[in-house]
Amino acid sequence: MSTAAATPPRHERRVRPPAGDPARKRKIRLVVALTAAVVLAGALVYTSFASGSDEVSAGQLLATATTGRSYQLAGTVAAGSVRREGDVLWFRVRDPRRPVSALVRYTGLVPDPFRVGRGIIVTVRRQGTLFVGERDSLITKCPSKFQAAKA
Repeated sequence: MSTAAATPPRHERRVRPPAGDPARKRKIRLVVALTAAVVLAGALVYTSFASGSDEVSAGQLLATATTGRSYQLAGTVAAGSVRREGDVLWFRVRDPRRPVSALVRYTGLVPDPFRVGRGIIVTVRRQGTLFVGERDSLITKCPSKFQAAKA
């Protein structure tokens, strides 16, 4: 067998650019950069949605909370419910849609804007009918400047 029969004729052979061709290197770099950008954008979108907090209201917490699991309780500090006993802060978090509130026992840093009527978020764990706040997890929500005027 001759080797000439095994190789295609010269006009049918595919012409490859030389290995050091700058145009080929630019294309490869572009493909790698675009792939990395797409992967990073996907990771950013995923973490944005995955890190969204799953806040629960007092009504939801009272109805579904189980012992040992932590929850992010969101609501407003109920009037007449705030009291201190040494390093422990006791307060009730009112549900914005229902006439219920959850009693919270909290130790740790208390933000300066914490007060009755202020929106808060605190990470809690259920212990019987009481909710114990995780140390230093209390944050206050900023009141909206664009709320409708009260009649």
